[in-house]
Amino acid sequence: MSIEGKAKEAAGFVKEEAFEHGDSPASKEKAQEGRDLRNEGRVEDGKAPKTTEPGTGHKEK
Repeated sequence: MSIEGKAKEAAGFVKEEAFEHGDSPASKEKAQEGRDLRNEGRVEDGKAPKTTEPGTGHKEK
């Protein structure tokens, strides 16, 4: 696991969580940007990317 991958995943998580409950298109876009950054970090660390929509609250198995 790389430090860079962990940092990207953490930063993406924070951005996604901060904007996931907003109703505006800009908020939804920022939540998706956070999810994309989070997935980029997960892939770098050899984990599977999250596939659910940001803010759905689904936990993957």
